[in-house]
Amino acid sequence: LAEIPRFYGSGVYAIYYKGPFPLYAPLSGSETPIYVGQAAPAINNARTPMEQGPKLCSRLSDHKKNIAKATTSLDITDFEFRSLVVQSGWETAAEDYLIHLFRPVWNSETSIVYGIGKHGDASETRGNKKSPWDTLHPGRKWATTEDAKSPAQIERELTDHFAAHPVFPDLETVLASFIEELRQV
Repeated sequence: LAEIPRFYGSGVYAIYYKGPFPLYAPLSGSETPIYVGQAAPAINNARTPMEQGPKLCSRLSDHKKNIAKATTSLDITDFEFRSLVVQSGWETAAEDYLIHLFRPVWNSETSIVYGIGKHGDASETRGNKKSPWDTLHPGRKWATTEDAKSPAQIERELTDHFAAHPVFPDLETVLASFIEELRQV
């Protein structure tokens, strides 16, 4: 993630963590992404990656900037990404499936460490509370309000999550799970 080449296309992406942050130890270096996202095309019915625009590249760059601001707890060199350009209109379905499969802890759907995708709105906007992501990884100057969750609560939720949803240690396990879900009873 530290080096994102410029490329065209919209689609889906996954961010993987391989660092030493203790709360993420279960997924560090695994095939389970810490975050999954999507980027819609610049033109809804774009037919080529060039027409879709540099949407995936831009979205990944946004995440890179946010992670880099968390200088006390994260190192941008501890992150990798994979992305897939998809036909316009399929981004949401692909993202939904990946979130269902991996249950990434930074996605809002898991309700644990959500907030990396927040943009720099003022702390008083809509009475926002600091996201759990900003609580664990301080550094974004605009995230100054009270915590939505305490660090202890986030730690408990992560421990419970990893106990209920073991990470995928290798690609074979990911593929086996995918194939199992395709089976029709």
